Amino acid sequence: MVANPDSAFVVPYFDNGDTMLVRQWRHAWDTSSWEVPAGTCDDSEDPLVCARRELAEETGLLAKRYTSLGVVHGAAFLTGKAHLFLAEDLTEAARSPETYEQDMEVLRLPFDQALSAALEGQIVHSGSVTAVCRAARALKIL
Repeated sequence: MVANPDSAFVVPYFDNGDTMLVRQWRHAWDTSSWEVPAGTCDDSEDPLVCARRELAEETGLLAKRYTSLGVVHGAAFLTGKAHLFLAEDLTEAARSPETYEQDMEVLRLPFDQALSAALEGQIVHSGSVTAVCRAARALKIL
């Protein structure tokens, strides 16, 4: 069995109750997908370090506070773990997306709209749905 890398999923949460999602093309699904900022960990990279890097690259956001929302597995055939984080006390900086992320869209919206989209099936990326729901629980919204 080939080992899959771990990944980090980040739910940014602004002081005013907004969050930020990213949209990118998913070739396997032949459609674009709204998701929380996320990415795979480099070799033996700490998941929190990965979360910080991915949040900054994809959204330009820096967070002073991260809360672990736990770990999930994406599918029975995947060996990597998905580490979920809530990022708070945010400041904005310049985005620095990877080359393959140049067409990525970024959307700031009220967290409750993102939660509704996750619960109603408009967000279909399973890691993102789980991360948003766990963030809602951590924020005592759900």
